[in-house]
Amino acid sequence: MNKDTQSGQASFIAQMVGLPWREFPGHFGGALSKMLVGPEIGGSARIDFRISRYAPAAYVEEHAHKVQEQIYYILEGEGLLTLDDDSRIMRPHDYVYVRPGCRHGLANTGLSGLVFLVITTPASDEEAP
Repeated sequence: MNKDTQSGQASFIAQMVGLPWREFPGHFGGALSKMLVGPEIGGSARIDFRISRYAPAAYVEEHAHKVQEQIYYILEGEGLLTLDDDSRIMRPHDYVYVRPGCRHGLANTGLSGLVFLVITTPASDEEAP
């Protein structure tokens, strides 16, 4: 472990096998994620980093963030991404950048698992005071 002198948090190396799969609010039908780095793991207020696996027909409902920016990077499978009034099929190595205020959703439209990385900053969607 290495202490970061700015944040006071420890740097770490980890294995995701021991982390639980969770279905977060607004996610349905087996839309599961593992929190890899964030407030709960590593104490980061700046980054929320997850790996997600959506079962066939699983989805996250359309939503928008107040201040958060997000990147989704597809590793396996395929899904339908909605970005405001546009919809696109996403496949391995496709990615999307989502600005704050942009309505977005993702659904697994394939026959196998949809696996992707999600990077969000800041970790909380609450506006700074």
